[in-house]
Amino acid sequence: MVKITFQPVSVQKPEKEADEDKIIVPQAHEHLVFPAQSKKPFPIGLCCLIIGLVVFISGLVLSSVFFYRYYFIPQQMPEDSLFHCRVVYEDSVYASLRNRQEMEENVGIFFDDNYEQISVPVPHFGGSDPADIIHDFQRGLTAYHDISLDKCYITELNTSLVMPPRNLWELLINVKRGTYLPQTYIIHEEMVVTGRVRNMRQLGPFIHKLCYGKETFRLRRRNQRRRIERRETKSCHSIRHFENTFVVETVICNRY
Repeated sequence: MVKITFQPVSVQKPEKEADEDKIIVPQAHEHLVFPAQSKKPFPIGLCCLIIGLVVFISGLVLSSVFFYRYYFIPQQMPEDSLFHCRVVYEDSVYASLRNRQEMEENVGIFFDDNYEQISVPVPHFGGSDPADIIHDFQRGLTAYHDISLDKCYITELNTSLVMPPRNLWELLINVKRGTYLPQTYIIHEEMVVTGRVRNMRQLGPFIHKLCYGKETFRLRRRNQRRRIERRETKSCHSIRHFENTFVVETVICNRY
């Protein structure tokens, strides 16, 4: 006798499809596992390049400011710091020839750098040389460039004769509306050459620019008790200029 058995047919396929639509939420004790991400290397080369560019641009800006300040600004002065002066004064030496003397000069005042620049053209009368003058209050120096001789002379700034930039500016502003300044007088100062200047860098950028490429000498003031003798006058020359309420005649002699 043969026994025939049948396997029960399990109809669970639809349940499996239903299970596929379910969202399984992990339990608290289960850990989420995320796919590992690869770390990118720090861009050291890019940072070095950026730092180099910053240093280069900073150096370029500083050098531009330096050249603009010391070379471009002196040539582009604002109108309220540039004056053309015509001075009327009395001179006892020429009093017998004419009643009064006149002189002209251009004055530039620089407040930021604390110095004055004066340009004296060829005078209408004899006995004085045209010159460019710088009074550097920051370094306490005065430089005379005698244009006729093409030589520079350096001496200590005489603050009793030269007005500071702010005071001189106020004086010139007060008379700017008129062409002539009030009638004034002249005083004399005598200078003697003491030696040659070798190191021009110590004179500062403004005097260095004025005297560069020229023979430059140091001056000291002569004792006022000793006047210039006639035999010395041949080796002396004078520069008349204005930077106060009076005119100054600076006499420079090459010998004692």
